[in-house]
Amino acid sequence: MPLGKMLLAQELVNADQLRAALARQKVAGGRLEENLVALGFLTQEKLEAFLKEPPPVPTTIRDTGLDTPFLLNAVLKVMYTSGCQTVPEIAYYIKLSRGIIEALLEIARKDKLVEVRGATDTNFAILRHALTGMGRERALEALQQSRYVGPAPGSLAQYGGQVQKQTVANEKVNSEVLSRALSHLVLPPRIIRQLGPALNSGKPILLYGPSGNGKTTIAEALGQAFQQTIYVPYCIEVDGHLIKVFDPAVHEEVLSHLEEQDANQISLRPAEFDPRWVRCRRPDIVSGGELTLDALDLKLDPLSNDYEAPLQVKAAGGVFIIDDFGRQLVRPQELLNRWIIPLERKIDFLTLHSGKKFILPFDELVVFSTNLSPEDLMDGAFLRRIHYKLRVDLPSVEDYRTIFRRVCALYELEVPEILSYVLNVFYPETGTPRAAFHPRFIIEHVIAACNYEGIPPQLTHNLVNAALQNLRIVKPATVEG
Repeated sequence: MPLGKMLLAQELVNADQLRAALARQKVAGGRLEENLVALGFLTQEKLEAFLKEPPPVPTTIRDTGLDTPFLLNAVLKVMYTSGCQTVPEIAYYIKLSRGIIEALLEIARKDKLVEVRGATDTNFAILRHALTGMGRERALEALQQSRYVGPAPGSLAQYGGQVQKQTVANEKVNSEVLSRALSHLVLPPRIIRQLGPALNSGKPILLYGPSGNGKTTIAEALGQAFQQTIYVPYCIEVDGHLIKVFDPAVHEEVLSHLEEQDANQISLRPAEFDPRWVRCRRPDIVSGGELTLDALDLKLDPLSNDYEAPLQVKAAGGVFIIDDFGRQLVRPQELLNRWIIPLERKIDFLTLHSGKKFILPFDELVVFSTNLSPEDLMDGAFLRRIHYKLRVDLPSVEDYRTIFRRVCALYELEVPEILSYVLNVFYPETGTPRAAFHPRFIIEHVIAACNYEGIPPQLTHNLVNAALQNLRIVKPATVEG
């Protein structure tokens, strides 16, 4: 549901105010909610309270946004595969309220799909339910259509609305927070000053410059500057098909103290938000040279007949880093063409194997990182869509010394006198450009050599010089015949 309709539904604005804000947005730009506040139709406090609201707990079948037959099949599959018999067990497994499960089981009893087998041994108020022959047949038919058994999905409309409410542009990072997120890096103040507005804008960023100077590390650190939590659904339902969104490999769950106490057990405590969603940190996804166009489309599992959400959907509300841009198997122009509409209109089009197309919100901070020339990768039209372009240069001599000292401290080594030789002799004489990764590279090579020799780590001239030789390729001498 569009954000404007959600504001109307909650009576935070009226239709005339919404039209006026939309008209102003066409002229002044910005987000709809910013224009509503600027026109005085909505206070910043009410807006922030609305945006921070978690997905509400559904109390009726209608509240779930899902069809009754779909939910009924989900309950029957849980009972068939997991052995759950009671309302609390099924509700915990499927992440729906007990009232909804009771309503679904009542429908199942009327349709002769389940039968009551009496009370449980531990609580006479809780009844046990079992599938009938018809119920088992219905469960098997449902499993043939989809083998997914687990938390109930959210609806496409609910997903779209929640993504808009928790947009990455809501997060406003100040200089103190950003400096702390980047404190492990040695960067010129210019870079930090440029990164702040870029991060807060939520618009695409291009990091370019020579390799080995921290572009990827900078991009990954941007996600650490985010402090807000967002809500990610276990899965969503589209046209009867399930799309798995929550991925423990990329989504870091944030549990409250009460949720930690109730983890992995059935609780009588009312849920703080819709249990079909997981409260997480804003995600931070990195994809490098392995990225293909297929990775940006739905992936159908032929065994379960369900879909895995593509990378950009899993990155919604967070950071999506395209590392080593230009070195993917797919041509850069093809990849960029795939991104034009999402970056411009903040929507993405996905297609089911049936051919049905549907729209999802595209809301994430996209960071392109490359050591190739941007002009060779992007034409003027696409460069125009990259609002922030930051060149990450070679470290200055002083920054190089600082990095070297930090790495020495990390390994509890003294800064060697040979550092002057490295800076004043090795680099100028060999023509090797300084790079931010060199200090760690040199010291790790020295430690590896010391371990091999069975001696304590020490930065001697010979060991450092041997490590330096790994920074360049030596061409064979020409033999005169």
